[in-house]
Amino acid sequence: MKLSSLLICGLVGLASVGVINSLEAATSPQSVETSSRDSRLAQAVTRFPAVYNENGIALDGQDVVAYFRANSLVQGSPKFTHTWNGVKWQFSSAMNRDLFAKNPTQYAPQYGGYCAKAASGGVLATTIPNAWEIRDGKLYLNYSLEAQKEWKQDTATKIAKANANWPKILNNDTLKR
Repeated sequence: MKLSSLLICGLVGLASVGVINSLEAATSPQSVETSSRDSRLAQAVTRFPAVYNENGIALDGQDVVAYFRANSLVQGSPKFTHTWNGVKWQFSSAMNRDLFAKNPTQYAPQYGGYCAKAASGGVLATTIPNAWEIRDGKLYLNYSLEAQKEWKQDTATKIAKANANWPKILNNDTLKR
């Protein structure tokens, strides 16, 4: 396979929530779907994985569906997991796991769960579970509570900048921790 074809396949495989928006804007209004093979390929062609994870567990094991359904931070359990986009996601219940499995892009955080505020500045940073916001039906996570406060100032501009930077920042030299 030619390198250019490999890179295109890798970019398509990065179709986590934020990338779907970027690809749709750049191509057509049709939705972009990924397979786990494409996701693994995408991770192979970027310096950092498409989804923030530690030891293969997405987002420190937080139940991303609970942010929407309970409007709360809820720790997931190893009893209720689903593998998507190359990592294992944990949930607090079978119901939340099943909701995620049916439509992961509805619940997965923007920018692969990396810090939204940092992404707006072209930086790649980890997140903490309690610095979060749901805006226009999308989950945004941030590096710290201070970053969360800054995120909430002129958020629309920050979202536009983060969308422009994503997924290029997956090839940054460093990940701010």
